[in-house]
Amino acid sequence: MEGYHSPTFNLLLCFHFISVLCSSPSSPTHLCSPNQSAALFQFKTHFSINQTASKDCDYSYPKAKTTSWKKGTDCCLWDGVSCDNITGEVISLDLSCSCLSGTFPSNTTFFLLSSLQRLDLSFNDFRKSKISSNFGRFPSLTHLNLSYSWFSGPVPHEISYLSNLVSLHLSDRPITDLIGFQAPGPILKLEKSAVNGIVRNLTKVREIYLDGIDMSSIDPNSFVNLSFSLASLSLFRCHLRGKLPDNIFKLPNIEYLSLDENSKLTGQFPKSNWSSPLVILSASITSLSGELPESFGDLKSLAGLALLSCNFSGSIPRSLGNLTQLEFLFLSYNYFSGKIPSSLTNLAKLSLLSLGWNQLEGSLPDTPNAFPNLGFLDLSNNLLSGTTPSWFYTIPLLLLNLENNQFIGHISEFQNRLLSLNMLVLKNNSFRGPIPSSISKLVNLSFLDLSSNKLNGTISLDMFSELHSLQYLDLSSNTLSLSSNNSVTYVLRNLEHVNLSSNIFNELPRFLQGSKNLSVLDISNNRIRGRLSKFPWKDIEFLNLRSNFIEGDLPELPPNIRFLSVSNNSLTGTLSGICNAKFIEILDLSHNDFSGVIPQCIGSFSQSLSSLNLKMNKLHGAIPSTFAKGCALKNLNLNSNHLEGPLKPSITNCKDVQVLDVGNNMINDSFPHWIEALSELQVLVLRSNKFHGPITAPTSPQSLLKLRIVDLSCNNFFGPLPTGYIKNFKGMINILDDGKGVRYMGERNYSYDYSVAIAVKGFEIELMKILTIFTSIDLSSNNFEGQIPRDIGELSSLRGLNLSHNNLVGHIPSSLRNMTRLEWLDLSSNKLSGQIPTGLLDLTFLSSFNVSYNQLVGPIPKGKQFNTFENGSYHGNEGLCGVPLSRGCNNNMLGQPPPAPWMNSQEDDGSKLEFGWKVVAIGYGFGFIFGAAIGCARLRTGKPKWFVTLFEARRRRR
Repeated sequence: MEGYHSPTFNLLLCFHFISVLCSSPSSPTHLCSPNQSAALFQFKTHFSINQTASKDCDYSYPKAKTTSWKKGTDCCLWDGVSCDNITGEVISLDLSCSCLSGTFPSNTTFFLLSSLQRLDLSFNDFRKSKISSNFGRFPSLTHLNLSYSWFSGPVPHEISYLSNLVSLHLSDRPITDLIGFQAPGPILKLEKSAVNGIVRNLTKVREIYLDGIDMSSIDPNSFVNLSFSLASLSLFRCHLRGKLPDNIFKLPNIEYLSLDENSKLTGQFPKSNWSSPLVILSASITSLSGELPESFGDLKSLAGLALLSCNFSGSIPRSLGNLTQLEFLFLSYNYFSGKIPSSLTNLAKLSLLSLGWNQLEGSLPDTPNAFPNLGFLDLSNNLLSGTTPSWFYTIPLLLLNLENNQFIGHISEFQNRLLSLNMLVLKNNSFRGPIPSSISKLVNLSFLDLSSNKLNGTISLDMFSELHSLQYLDLSSNTLSLSSNNSVTYVLRNLEHVNLSSNIFNELPRFLQGSKNLSVLDISNNRIRGRLSKFPWKDIEFLNLRSNFIEGDLPELPPNIRFLSVSNNSLTGTLSGICNAKFIEILDLSHNDFSGVIPQCIGSFSQSLSSLNLKMNKLHGAIPSTFAKGCALKNLNLNSNHLEGPLKPSITNCKDVQVLDVGNNMINDSFPHWIEALSELQVLVLRSNKFHGPITAPTSPQSLLKLRIVDLSCNNFFGPLPTGYIKNFKGMINILDDGKGVRYMGERNYSYDYSVAIAVKGFEIELMKILTIFTSIDLSSNNFEGQIPRDIGELSSLRGLNLSHNNLVGHIPSSLRNMTRLEWLDLSSNKLSGQIPTGLLDLTFLSSFNVSYNQLVGPIPKGKQFNTFENGSYHGNEGLCGVPLSRGCNNNMLGQPPPAPWMNSQEDDGSKLEFGWKVVAIGYGFGFIFGAAIGCARLRTGKPKWFVTLFEARRRRR
């Protein structure tokens, strides 16, 4: 009978095992053959031991296993080696995480271990060696793992000869640079022949892991005939492209499938007949698209579904509620729309749910006993609305993120089951009312963000007394006030980031003063009063106290500070306290009452300083000349002080300067031609100083190519207009929309915007943000003479041009019609003659136009935007006729009139700065017509009431 053995046979077998177990230790049995021992030992000699070679080992502690390999000892007892108990042949070699470092030999006695069944060389450093074709010489091999060991080059097709393989791991690690971005370099590649061989020959394989291998030349259809025995397939970041056949999702035994980070991989899921034992399906960061079919509901074993950052659209299928084994569901960063199906609340095992960054809308399902085990919920960046359901406040969440939606109503009180809540983000909704007092019971909370809502009321400082784990607190952009600080005795020592800006706090919360780990504090736009005796945070790096009512001297800055803004306060005294801030990157002390000189130490830390804003103070003396080579300045704004002396060329050491604003000072100098060395310069403001002399031609036709905002007004420049520079202004020509949306100049790392004070449509304003597409030229109120150059018409993207109050003659160039983006044009108070070119009718964006007080003649152009300009645009031109003037046109009106009397009486004694002239700002600009008399020096004497009312109100609305 098959399988039957006699009692005698069984008895002899027992004696054999007893004799083996009881053999004397003094006469050991060496199972390992000398040939195999020598082969292994020779293999060992090819490599050195280096702990960093296995630093990324993710499942065991690195251990140099080969250090236990000694000659004359049984190799079957060596670490990582296993032998057949009968033959003594080596059948398993596990050298994973063994700190091996060196070039892997392509032909060595190692490949003579012909009985190997398992081979694991993962997590070592073979220094970009090629995978030898000799790996195909192990006919009995069932498990092969060469992952993450710095192999490179093509995977040999001989791997497909291993027809008994059950498990194949060849995953490659990405090569990254010092800051974590993938860098070019040798990586593993899988060619068509190798893939075809694997698909055709590995009929027993159950696991294939090929993560990180370059498969860009492989047609995804190559995987159509994969082994039906396959249970796990991982093709993470393989550069696959093209359409994936849907039968890969229908493999009869597939349980784990990862296609993540193949951004050019397209395809759709099966819409019917999809029953599969899939447990994990992950295809994030691909181009899979279409609607999720209801057939997902047939995947009864599915425990995890991750489809982040794909191109899926339509509704989330209700059938997902049938997946009773589902533990995580990630559908963020897609285009799903409609409501969140209420069937999802039935998923009792679901612990992670991420639906953020879609277009989901409507209210959330409010089902009793919903999501009983949910720990992570991200619904951020959708269009969800209504009040929050009751289950939000009862389930055992660790993270709740609802930011950037349209939720309304009060935030309810949190129940005891949420005591484990670690992260709560409700920012940018329309929640109103007070902060719930139960926040004080969330003792494990480390991250709290309730910013940009409509919350109000007084915060009791006891609310935070027990939140000792709190690291991040953001209550900004609400209408919250603070109860008295007097009784506060606790300290939140773990706080690192606090943002309380744009509320109505009237003092600094006292519990912050002992937060020794605090690195970021923003309490700007509040009502904080009083003096700053010192900054109590030694290690703080970001401090924003802008727009409060702080007064007194500026204390000595913390030594590690990188960002400081105290702008728009009432601080006084000198700036001597800034000199120990050796790492400062952004320093904004604008709109205060500081006096004294700018410290010379500014130059000593200019290699870190990127933005210096001292505008609107009372500083005097010369601008420091200590800017050294390697200076990192991008923004230098000294507008509206009492600075004197010439501009010093040491600024040219700051090669990256983009904004140079020294307007509204008393600088006495000729035009600083050395600015030609500033190749990144985009904004130049020399307005209202004592600059003088001619502006001669540039030394290079390649200088100032990026300049797009130029304000030289209210000085005493003379001679012809600087045509040579104007020809270089490529930054004002053909600025195209790059599809990246509205952008502003500034420091994105700190969300800090550069600002500039210029004249726009006749009114001097402070642009709190500078659009990267904004362009203007203001050369007004000088003594320029000669004709307007035709070349200026080539600046097709120019938004504003002001040449008023000069001595320009000749005709208005017809080339101005090419400036199709022009919104305001002021040529008033010159000696221009001839007619207004009818081609200006093509300037369809023009909303402010002034040619008053010239010697123009003939009819005013009719139609389009010219129908909106009023009389003030044309005053002082006796030869002009037609609407809106009361003078009709006839043949007698086309002659040349005598010069206007005011032209003849003007003297060159500087009285021109006292002018009062009417400016018409129509329609698009400010929404109504008004005139104002303004002089160039008015910023130094304070803002007029109309300016404060108009622009400060606009800033509050933003």
